[in-house]
Amino acid sequence: MDDTGRAGNVALMLGGLPEAAARALVDPVPPRNRNDWSALSPETPAALFCPRTTAEVAAILRAADAAGVSVVPQGGLTGLCGGARPIAGGIALSLEKMAGIEEIDEASATMTVLAGTPLETVQRAAAEAGMYFPLDLGARGSCAIGGNAGTNAGGNRVIRYGMTRDLVLGVEAVLPDGTVVNALSKLIKNNTGYDLRQLFIGSEGTLGIITRLTLRLFPAPACTHAAICGLPDYDAVLRLLSGARRRLGPMLSAFEAMWPDYWQIACAVPGVRDPLESCHPHTVLIETQGMDEQIDGQRMAAFLEEMFEAGVVADAALSQSLADVRDFWGVRDAASEFKATLGPHHAYDVGLTTGRMDAFAHACRTAVATAVPGGRSVYYGHVGDGNLHLLAWLPGASPQPGEALDRAVYETVRRFDGSVSAEHGIGITKKPYLAYSRSAEEIALMKRLKHALDPRGTLNPGKVIDA
Repeated sequence: MDDTGRAGNVALMLGGLPEAAARALVDPVPPRNRNDWSALSPETPAALFCPRTTAEVAAILRAADAAGVSVVPQGGLTGLCGGARPIAGGIALSLEKMAGIEEIDEASATMTVLAGTPLETVQRAAAEAGMYFPLDLGARGSCAIGGNAGTNAGGNRVIRYGMTRDLVLGVEAVLPDGTVVNALSKLIKNNTGYDLRQLFIGSEGTLGIITRLTLRLFPAPACTHAAICGLPDYDAVLRLLSGARRRLGPMLSAFEAMWPDYWQIACAVPGVRDPLESCHPHTVLIETQGMDEQIDGQRMAAFLEEMFEAGVVADAALSQSLADVRDFWGVRDAASEFKATLGPHHAYDVGLTTGRMDAFAHACRTAVATAVPGGRSVYYGHVGDGNLHLLAWLPGASPQPGEALDRAVYETVRRFDGSVSAEHGIGITKKPYLAYSRSAEEIALMKRLKHALDPRGTLNPGKVIDA
């Protein structure tokens, strides 16, 4: 169907909407709703809806499905793969007005929230109740919790708390035909057939639109300690990780590794302080969260001393305050400022077995330089949970040779039996490479699920897979 036909169907859909759902229409479409944070060009949908209730979401989807109009759900629009980029002639459905905390149940250690609630709002509400919601991303002030679930976001503390799917006990979702599926639950143990929430978590809004969630909460940490460690080689990184798991146990909340090419650029970012004032072959940020400042601090110091004596750590800085912890994380989070430092570049998020990450970095660095003469790449990431980030670019090039860089990176990922997406999702940009990480049988099953729940193909079409 061409854009003219779609526009006619949008008009037909509008005429069939209940008054309350029709009032959710926003015109004209603001620029922010024409793309997410991906490098794709913006697209203007035929209409933007901002519903306030699940009933309005259901009415909009029901009318759109009947008219054959595509619907692209939008949360905080912080995705990096084009999953929330609208489609010409279709509608964008933003959940930004469906925000708020419905309930905090201290006895069950749960929070029930609307899907458009910003992640930072969820974190603060948990903290005000004396509890803790551990999902944390750099975009915490902008991203929405429904989008976090839709993409199965990871973040900095997966090594201790797991991905978003591990933090969601239940969801309410609206199917493409407007059916509301209430799979909200506060139960950790709920072994009653298919786990329907997992159909929607990580599906990037292609199977249904999440409207409410029940989240797991945890005891608020009483203290946080961090250390920046300089190490002589990658074998030492693995030995440090093994020792941290063994000696620090459940206190270990983050284990972030940075290769020297990343470290040098990060420490040159204005406002970033180098805690070691020297560059090592590998640098690791370790964080612990505990319940006793003195005991846990002593345990961290004793562990570092043990690693020094074993020759694993060559240099280290141990936090003495929360300000130090923030400064240490500042080096790891400096990548968010690299656009100003490096200029245009492509960011990648891949999954690998931890033991092969260094070999991958060497191979990928060579592959990028071979595919794009003069091309550069830098490496860092959540090594403790098998998630490596990298940036690749051709200095001075505009536009960047994105296709050649993508191919070099993802073909190397395939050679190392890795995942082309560890935590950012597939969206549009990674769809051509999905088969690098998923078998033909897996993709066929995904298509069967998509067709079963969305036979007309109206919900976020063209994302993740082609139905």
